[in-house]
Amino acid sequence: MPVKVGMVSLGCSKNLVDSERMLYKLKKHGYTLVTEPGLADIAVVNTCGFIKSAKEEAIETILELGKLKAEGTLKKIVLTGCLIERYKEEAAELFPEADAVVGIGANKDIVDVLDHVLAGERYLLFPPKLDAELTGERIISTLPFFSYLKVAEGCSNCCTYCAIPLIRGKFRSVPMEEVIAEAREMAENGVTELVVIAQDTSRYGEDLYGKSKLPELLKELCKIDGLRWIRTLYCYPERITDELLDTIASEEKLVKYLEIPIQHCDKDILSRMGRWGSPEELEALFRHIREKIPGVILRTTLITGFPGETEEQFTELAEFVQRVRFDRLGCFAYSQEEGTKASEFPDQIDEETAARRADIIMEQQMLISADNNQKLIGKEFDAVTEGFDRFGECWFGRTANDAPDIDGKVFFTSDKPLSVGEFTRIKITDTLDYDLIGEVITT
Repeated sequence: MPVKVGMVSLGCSKNLVDSERMLYKLKKHGYTLVTEPGLADIAVVNTCGFIKSAKEEAIETILELGKLKAEGTLKKIVLTGCLIERYKEEAAELFPEADAVVGIGANKDIVDVLDHVLAGERYLLFPPKLDAELTGERIISTLPFFSYLKVAEGCSNCCTYCAIPLIRGKFRSVPMEEVIAEAREMAENGVTELVVIAQDTSRYGEDLYGKSKLPELLKELCKIDGLRWIRTLYCYPERITDELLDTIASEEKLVKYLEIPIQHCDKDILSRMGRWGSPEELEALFRHIREKIPGVILRTTLITGFPGETEEQFTELAEFVQRVRFDRLGCFAYSQEEGTKASEFPDQIDEETAARRADIIMEQQMLISADNNQKLIGKEFDAVTEGFDRFGECWFGRTANDAPDIDGKVFFTSDKPLSVGEFTRIKITDTLDYDLIGEVITT
């Protein structure tokens, strides 16, 4: 009888790509894949260990699976991912219910890992993190019309608050021909929307070719038949070049959307973070981007409560957000991560203050987003259909202005049945905070 395996993928989209590669290997080997761990014989947990809240989610998930194993529902538990890579043997001791605890360098050998646990072993394996594979066949686990395209692994920026270089190692680009081949295969299998990702996408190619090759890569992706929307996430502000902006502006398939995580605006805070910029430089950059790409959607992420952040510096950040009026914004309270330089800074901010400041920024952004959305009423957009809301009795999807998983939706009515992945023309009739309401335009 086939052994059933359930994958629990936590954290970011980059982690999801790793999970999809493991799923392919397991299915090819003959394992039966199930979507619910409670229906599986073996649960594989690809953990996140980036910040405190992510670690807490991973621990809670593992403990819940441990209960299923104790009840006899699950037979085996396999742990991998960033949390495990970060803590290794400590994690193995912390989770005695796990039958295998392996680092990210072992993901390529996931079939061998399961062979060991099915043989009754408790298997621990921590190969070098640089052994993590950069490419490989995948089973797409997102909606079938869109997929993430990971073009690099690791990070060499060494921001003082971030543990990613410690966990994932140095920045390593995937050779362009391999990226293009993977994208072409996905398009041949019905993917119409690609989301290009890495820890720092704007750095793509520096290690292989001596300069950023992101613009060239995007132009090559645009040549692939079948792709309709290509979106780029995680571009660092100091690496935004006119070549990149001109490419996005001129290529029809490149959605006019840029995510640029700046983390803060205060020059001293940014310097202590190991990040680039000042209020004046950042505002000039965003003005320039909007001039080069009319109608561009700008998304950013911010951190409040970084060690030493004064009330004056926080106020400066809030005023900066009000002036720039980002289209999309996420704000997170600083997480003190052991092993990072910032964790040793003496002027730590208490968690309650950091969280309160993040809440203020997000409340401010909600008002900005609501105002921006009001201006869209009466306008028309192409939208991709993601599903049907039985409770609201309407369809839902996204316009090109919204990235999957992180941005808002558009809810709309249609006189005819639609299918997932179908593109349709929508007229906006109302708003719901971050979301839009509309109707299909009958042609």
